[in-house]
Parts: sequence; structure tokens; C-alpha cells
Amino acid sequence: MSRRPKFAVEDTEEYQYVLANFRIAHEKVEKQQSQLEEQEQLVAQLRARIQRLEGGAGLQMPGGNSVDDFSIKTGASQLDKLINRWASDIIQRPPVPLLLMYEASLNDIASGPDSASAFTGTSMQVQSLLRHALAETVCDGFINCLIVSNSKEANIQLTRIHEHIFARDPTVAAVWRRQTFSAAVEACTPEMAHSILAEQIPHLTHLLGSVGILPTAEIIASAFHFSRMLHGAAGAGDAFYRAFVPEVGSPMHAGQIELVKRCLRNERREADRVGCTIFPGLVKVGQDATQPQHTVVRRAQVICECALTPSR
Repeated sequence: MSRRPKFAVEDTEEYQYVLANFRIAHEKVEKQQSQLEEQEQLVAQLRARIQRLEGGAGLQMPGGNSVDDFSIKTGASQLDKLINRWASDIIQRPPVPLLLMYEASLNDIASGPDSASAFTGTSMQVQSLLRHALAETVCDGFINCLIVSNSKEANIQLTRIHEHIFARDPTVAAVWRRQTFSAAVEACTPEMAHSILAEQIPHLTHLLGSVGILPTAEIIASAFHFSRMLHGAAGAGDAFYRAFVPEVGSPMHAGQIELVKRCLRNERREADRVGCTIFPGLVKVGQDATQPQHTVVRRAQVICECALTPSR
């Protein structure tokens, strides 16, 4: 078995020179490694910033996540329950005669003299008409108008600006929309809420406001946050959401509505019309090379005429 050779290193000036150079080289390597780690952190921050500007997952709504089908379903269900409870409480303990609420509702929502010809003013019909009135308010007052500030005029102008940008470049519009909502108001003030109600349902606002039973602050807050979730959350890509409410007395289109009560005429394959819409539908609007693309992501909740007028 051979013996390993033994080496003796003399502590010479040349040895000290080599050792010093080795230490310097080692320190440079450590410094370069530290710089590389800092660069990687900067790159990660830049990527997050780019993702934020592009409307990606880097921008989350305060206290929430990216918008998805489950979030939409949950938010819509909560708002629908609040509206139904409000309308039901009014009918159970009417503060004004039903006839007055019936007339005010028709004046606010009827699209023509024949649209509500099947109605007679029963309590069930009035309750449904109240829900339809609030469905239109949620649609046009909260979802289809971007509520960014406490000024109605400013919100209308911002909505028009967004539509103009979207028609030119949906990606830029998505970035603009999310950046704008990141600095939007956190709540809908009572003054702003009254302004929306007075514009969307003026007759009911005057009638019910005189006895202090306008839609509750809880309904307003739920509608506001539902709208903000749709427009300000991440994860929707370049598309944005718009609401729609089928008009009273209009034809029923299966791809746009979901009947919440049994329709006997429909089962007999007979034509029927929309009685009331109790909650808006939602479409996701995208843009291809030539024209906007509309995809129904949640059908409007509708009661048909025959369900509201069983004797017909």
C-alpha cells in the first residue's frame, strides 16, 4: 500500500500574495451573488408592477379576491335576498295604499301602454313590480354607471370615457378601469344613493321617501360593493361586465332569462311575456377585431305574466 505524499507549504511572501488574491476573489464572488439576488428581487417587483398595470392578479380589491363565477353568484344572491325582504316587508305592512305604489311602480318601469295590461294591482303584483324597480336601479344606477366618486356628473363622464377607451383598446380600458377603481370612493353616501334612486325611480322615491321606507342602507351598500367587485376586481382580463333587465311585457328569450316561477304557458309551448324582472342579468363584454362580443354569464331572474296573473 503506497503512502500518500506529504506536502509542506512554506509561509512565504508568494504564498501570502496568493492567499490575499484568493480572499479578494472570494469577496467579489459573494458581492456579485448579493447583487444578483437584489436584481432578482427588482425583477420580481417589476413583474408584479407590470401585472398590476395590465389588470392582472397583482391588483386585488381591498378585502377581496379576483372576480369569478362564485363571487358573482354569492354577491347577486345576497343582494337579491335584501331586495326581496324589503319588498316583502312593504307589502306585509303597507305604509301607503297599494294602489298608489302600483301606479308609482308602473310610471317608473312600464315601457308602454300595453306592457302592463295584464296587471290589476294585486299585492303579489305590486311586490314583484317593486323588485323590478330596484332591479332596474341596480342595473342602470350601480352596474352600468361606474361609481368612482360622489358626483353623479363625474361618474357619468368617467363611464363615457371608459366606453370610448374600450372601443379603441380593451386592454388599455381594463388597466384604466382597475387603476381608477383603486382610488374610488369606499362607500355610497346617502346623498349619492338618493340621487341614484331619484333618477332611476322618481315616482317611487317621492312616494316611499315621504314615509321613510326607501331601500335600506344595507341594500345600497350591497349594490355598491357588487358593482365595485365586477368593475374593480382582478381576473376579468380585458372584458368588463354590464347588466340588463328585460322590460315588463317584452318577449322571453331563453338564453337571457331564468324563470323563478312555473310558467304554464311555456310548458304548453305557448308564447308568454315577461311579467317582472326581479334581478338583473349580467353579460361579459369583450372586443374582437371587428365588433363587441357579449356573453351572458348570469341570466336575468324573471317571473312570467301568467305566474303573476293566474286567472288569465
